[in-house]
Amino acid sequence: MSTLVIAPLLVALVTAILTLLVRPSDVLQRTVSLLGSIAYLGVVAALFDAVILPLGSEPRILVYQVSDWAAPFGITLVADALSVFMLALAGLVGLLALAYSISSISAYGQRLTYHPLYHFMMVGVTGSFLTGDIFNLFVWFEVMLMSSYILVLFYSGPEHTRAALNYVVLNLIGSAVMLLAIGGLYGVTGTLNMADMARRLADPVTYDVAVLPVLGLSAVLFSVFALKAGLAPFQFWVPAAYRAAPSPVTAMLAGVVKKVGVYAIVRLYFTIFAAGVFDLGFLGITGDSVLGFFGPVMFVMAAVSIVFGGLGAVGRDDLDGILAYSSISQVGFIILPLAIAATVPSTEVRILGVTAALVYAFNHGLAKSLLFLASGTIKDAIGSDQLADLGGLASRAPVLAGAFLLGALSLIGVPPLSGFFGKYLVFQAAADAYALGSAGSVLALGTVLFGAILTIAYYTRAWNNVFWGRASEVVDTALPSRWSVGSRDVAMTDGGEGELERLELIAQVAIVVALAVAIVSFGIGFEALFASADAAAHAALDTNGYVDAVMHGPGIGVGSGAETAAGGGH
Repeated sequence: MSTLVIAPLLVALVTAILTLLVRPSDVLQRTVSLLGSIAYLGVVAALFDAVILPLGSEPRILVYQVSDWAAPFGITLVADALSVFMLALAGLVGLLALAYSISSISAYGQRLTYHPLYHFMMVGVTGSFLTGDIFNLFVWFEVMLMSSYILVLFYSGPEHTRAALNYVVLNLIGSAVMLLAIGGLYGVTGTLNMADMARRLADPVTYDVAVLPVLGLSAVLFSVFALKAGLAPFQFWVPAAYRAAPSPVTAMLAGVVKKVGVYAIVRLYFTIFAAGVFDLGFLGITGDSVLGFFGPVMFVMAAVSIVFGGLGAVGRDDLDGILAYSSISQVGFIILPLAIAATVPSTEVRILGVTAALVYAFNHGLAKSLLFLASGTIKDAIGSDQLADLGGLASRAPVLAGAFLLGALSLIGVPPLSGFFGKYLVFQAAADAYALGSAGSVLALGTVLFGAILTIAYYTRAWNNVFWGRASEVVDTALPSRWSVGSRDVAMTDGGEGELERLELIAQVAIVVALAVAIVSFGIGFEALFASADAAAHAALDTNGYVDAVMHGPGIGVGSGAETAAGGGH
C-alpha cells in the first residue's frame, strides 16, 4: 500500500492549518502558504513519477486504504494516470495563482481568511481527484465548495454578495441532488466504492443489481457535474461569480475547480458506469450501455455551451465578461470529444476522444488562468476592465500584452502553442467519427468549426479594444509611460490598499509571463503532454485494471491480500 497517494492531501491540509496558526505574522503566513504550495507541487511531481513515468511505459495504479481496511469496507484513495494528470494541473495553476494572490490581495484580507480558505479549497480539489468511493466524492466536493463560497464573496460589495448568493444557492441545491442520487445508487447497487460498483454493474445478475435505475440515478448525478463544470444549461452562475471573485480565485475557479466536474464525468461515466450494459431506446436516444446513453446528451450540452458561450463573449463590453462567457464556450470543447468517445463504438476513437478532452482541459486550465490574472493586473493598474476605458496597453505594458496574446492565441488554436494540439485533437476525433459513419459527426465538425470562429472573433475584439490602438484617456492617466519606467500613481481596485508598488506590478506580470512560458513549453514539448494525457485516457477506460487494483489490494477484510493485477502496482 503506497502512502505517497495521500501525500498531496496531507500537504494541502497541513498548509491550511498552519496558515491559520501563524496568522499574527503576515510574513510568516505568506511564507508558509507559498512553501506549502511548492511542497504540494513537489509531492504531485513525485506521484506523477511513480504512476506515469517513464513516459510510454505501462502506467501504474497506487492505492491507499485508510486504516488498512480493504475495499469496499474502508475508505479508498486511488492514484492512477487520470487522477495524477489532473493533480498536475491543479498543482501548477494553484502555485502560480497563490503567488499572484500575495501581490494582489490586501494584507488584511490575506491575514484574515484568504490563505486558509485557498488551501482548504485545494484540499477539496485533491480529495475529489483521489477518492475511490462516490460518497467521499460528495464530501470532497463540499470541502472545495464551502471554501469557494467565501472566496467568491471575498470583497463583500453588493455585486459580490449577489453573485455569491446565486453561486451558493445553486451549488447547495446541486449538492442536495447529488446526495440523493448517491443514496439511490447505494440502494440499488449495495455499495459506494467505485471499483465495487463497476464490478457489480458488470455482473448485475450475480449481485442482483437493476441497471435501469442506475441509468436514471446517473442522469441525476450528471446534472450535478454539469453544474459544477458550468456546462449549458447549468452555466448561468458562471459570469457573475467569475466577475465578483478576486482575480486569482477566478483563475482557480476556471482553471482547476471547473475541471473537477469534468474529471467526475470522465471517472464515473467512462470508468464506472460504462460497465453497465443494457439495450434501451428513449426519446430517440439509444445505447447499449449507461455510457452510450449519455453520448448524445453530452453532445447537445457541449454544442449549446460552445455556441451560447461564444455568442455571449462576442457581445460583452468588459474583459472579465468576455473571459467568463469564453469559459462556458471552452468547456463545451472539452465535453464534445467525450460525447464522441461515448457514442462511437471504436476503441481507438474512444481513447482519442478522452485524450483530446484531457489535453484541451489542461491547456484551458493554463490559458484561462493566464487571461484572468492578466485581466486582474489590468484592473489593478488602470482601475477598470471596461473596453470603453481601455486601449493602447500594448505600448504601455508590452510584456503583459504579449503574455495575454499568447494565452488568447492558445485558446484560438495557433501552433506551436499547446492549445493548437488540443483543438486539433478535438477536430481529429470528430473527423475519425465521421470516417466511421457515426451519426451526428458532421454536426460535431460544424459545431467545432463555428465555435473556433467565435473564439477568433471575441479574442480579436478583446485584443483590439484593450491593447491595440492609441491609449485611452483612462489608460493615459493611470499609465503615462511604460511600466518598465513606471508610474506609482496607479488605481487600485482589486483588493489592495492604496497605491500599487512597482514591485507588485512586476510580480503580477512575472506570474502571467510564467503561465505564458508554460503554454509555449507544453506546445514545443507536446509529445510529453500527449503521452501523459494518453496514459490518463487509457486509465479512464481500463475499468478492469481499476477494479483489480482497488479490490485485490492489501488490507483487512474479505478479498484482501491478493496481488494487484497488471496495471496495478502498489
